[in-house]
Amino acid sequence: MALKHLTFALFAASLAFFTALGPVWAEPFKIVGFGDSLMAGYGLNPGESFPEKLEKALRNNGHDVVITNAGVSGDTTSGGLSRLDWSIPDGTQLVILELGANDMLRGIDPEIVEQNLDKMLARLKERNIPVLLAGMVAAPNLGHAYGEQFGTIYPKLAEKYGATLYPFFLDGVAADKTLLLEDGMHPNAAGVDRMVERTLPVVEKTISADANKS
Repeated sequence: MALKHLTFALFAASLAFFTALGPVWAEPFKIVGFGDSLMAGYGLNPGESFPEKLEKALRNNGHDVVITNAGVSGDTTSGGLSRLDWSIPDGTQLVILELGANDMLRGIDPEIVEQNLDKMLARLKERNIPVLLAGMVAAPNLGHAYGEQFGTIYPKLAEKYGATLYPFFLDGVAADKTLLLEDGMHPNAAGVDRMVERTLPVVEKTISADANKS
């Protein structure tokens, strides 16, 4: 009888111990940053890219996350579409989709940009992967008509697919030379800090919304 009580006590203690450790074993929230050089960290040192700094900021705020950097410098929406399926692994819980800047700089027809982004969002929706869509603004030298058409792409698609919209990925950075590399196009380390600071609340809200659905 004493042995039976001892066995039960050990079992109960073990159960309590492993229950307490449960959250430690839980897998981190998986995010993929999918984009071009702005995501990849062009011209920056290791640890200074947007995905790396965003992951650090989220962890500092108590979020158990891991962010994979799937940014490719020079990538367009066509290139992104061609590599989307194998770049976003199963189990991904959020994609930060940031593409279109290089299309715009090359003057590619906004209709093509929209079609490519539409297909990417459709594929991610089919896989039940939430998206934070990071928008871009056309350069003034491309003209008013181009800028107006390009500017409607991101809000239109975000509404169509129920994606979270962050209207301008370089908000607060693009017009400040002190936050840009010498090329005047890509953010420096301080610029990335500004981008993380501004996108962080949106990312946190998106993570929380996904957690509430689970």
